[in-house]
Amino acid sequence: MTESTSSPLSMAKLGQTIESGHVDTVLVVFTDMQGRLQGKRVHARYFLDTVMDQGMEGCNYLLAVDVDMKTVSGYDISSWEQGYGDFLIKPDMSTLRAAPWLPGTVMVQCDLSWLDGTPVRQSPRQVLQAQIREANELGCVPFGATELEFIVFNTTYQEAHQSNFEGLEASTRYNVDYSILGTSGDEPLIRDIRNTMYNAGLTVESSKGECNLGQHEVIFKYERVLTTADNHVVFKTAAKELASRHGKSLTFMSKFDEREGNSCHIHMSLRGVDGSLVFAEERNSEFSDGRSPIFKSFVAGVLATLRDFTLLYAPTINSYKRFRADSFAPTAIAWGEDNRTCALRVVGTDAGLRVENRVPGGDVNPYLAQAAMLAGGLFGIRASLPLEGAFVGNAYESDLARIPTTLRQARDTFADSELAKSAFGEDVVAHYVRAADVELEAYDSVVTDWERRRGFERF
Repeated sequence: MTESTSSPLSMAKLGQTIESGHVDTVLVVFTDMQGRLQGKRVHARYFLDTVMDQGMEGCNYLLAVDVDMKTVSGYDISSWEQGYGDFLIKPDMSTLRAAPWLPGTVMVQCDLSWLDGTPVRQSPRQVLQAQIREANELGCVPFGATELEFIVFNTTYQEAHQSNFEGLEASTRYNVDYSILGTSGDEPLIRDIRNTMYNAGLTVESSKGECNLGQHEVIFKYERVLTTADNHVVFKTAAKELASRHGKSLTFMSKFDEREGNSCHIHMSLRGVDGSLVFAEERNSEFSDGRSPIFKSFVAGVLATLRDFTLLYAPTINSYKRFRADSFAPTAIAWGEDNRTCALRVVGTDAGLRVENRVPGGDVNPYLAQAAMLAGGLFGIRASLPLEGAFVGNAYESDLARIPTTLRQARDTFADSELAKSAFGEDVVAHYVRAADVELEAYDSVVTDWERRRGFERF
């Protein structure tokens, strides 16, 4: 059973728009391992008559391919030996929304099950839902928000591909972090993204420039974590399509060049099932700082599992290029009071008290990253872990334990982690370890431009 989410589009409204001819297409989609929307375009009438209740089949290789959609061996759930059969793509009607970046189109996001009705546990949405159920059993409802950065280029996707992704023209020429004037040139696109996302049911807060050339961030209001992840992948897809419409391209990759990378900071908090505050408590004496024991153990748990779960926060070779000193991407496993040099940054008070995880980059899968963060926090709560004192100062220069510096290191740590196997199940751990292996095998087989420049004979 899925977590209830706020519905941006009612069933009654859907029927009316189909009858009036304003909607003729439904995107029936799910999120793959790489955080991309996959699925089918369905005629709206057929969706109402059949797919809405029965779902539809799709090849189970969609959770067992690489980023280029190539079939690879080593996955338990899908292979040539098993014949690459189907799983069921079942709409979660609470996610029904307009897709205003496309004409006559609405979207519904889906859960995956095997044809006998059992859930596909390795599906990113199922991985997060499992942790939501664990939180519910403790009487808690998790909320989250993702702050996703991207870089815009005055180069189309077609031109970028033809140039082998070299010499792309960034859309700004200097650091436009918080600059109003400096971001005005990109405002036609960014305004289109803000307004289109609002019309798709997301609560848009703001947009701002960032440090790297062409870099921006659009911020949305926090929601229940499942809704946050659903919204995240919708935004990511729509932003790419809107950029293309404006004759531009954009990337969410963690580290495009030697300058600042694209981050995806994740904010998380818990509420009681009745809406009560769980993280905050009254400051009614000199012994209370307004933070509950549950909050402190949650942060301690996220901190304690940060190395074990890094693979779910940083899933690609490129992810680890962000982790550099003085880059605003963390290197030390520490928490701090509003301290952006730490991996975890605690901010807010009372109802706004939350922890920000600064490890993930723009390439993160939001379901897996939030599942990891939630699993870590729940581990801390169950174990009543004490929270060490906040780090004060520049964590880059500390002697604290470090975040894994390579995908291979993170892969091995995750594969050997009893915490990960207990939290997610051995089948899920094995699946995403194999995904890391596929990434590593692909990278290890390539000779890069850097190697040729470095190794070619001098004359």
